[in-house]
Amino acid sequence: MGILNSIFSKIFPSAQAAVGNVTDAVKNQVNNITGNNKDTAPANPDQNQQNQQNQQNSENQTPTSNVDVMAILEDLAKKFPEKLNWKTSIVDLLKLLGLDNSLDARKKLAKELDYTGSTDDTAAMNTWLIKAVMKKIAEKGGNVAHLFS
Repeated sequence: MGILNSIFSKIFPSAQAAVGNVTDAVKNQVNNITGNNKDTAPANPDQNQQNQQNQQNSENQTPTSNVDVMAILEDLAKKFPEKLNWKTSIVDLLKLLGLDNSLDARKKLAKELDYTGSTDDTAAMNTWLIKAVMKKIAEKGGNVAHLFS
């Protein structure tokens, strides 16, 4: 798993469960349409209706796009024993999430995110990294608009 995925898994912990539920619902629907679920085919119409309700419930779960990343990170920061500047420091963000914040780890993250600058200029790389990570979090559906205002 890449460093960016590790960041996502710390910020979006329920995303994996939601993906699993949606995957199961899609598989069930495909099997119902194609008739390939003979072993699990409903014995009666009530069971078929229950399967459809389960699918609708999984579709109605809170999508990743509604995750208030600011609230999650601020809550973590309150519990952290030292004051961290995670909004502007990639080192502090990684530390807050319990991830490796070493120079090597940040260079790997920079490579993962296609950083084109020099990794020897750590100040520039770190500034770029925090912006790039926040952008990726936003693309994944995290609400980080507060950081850019």
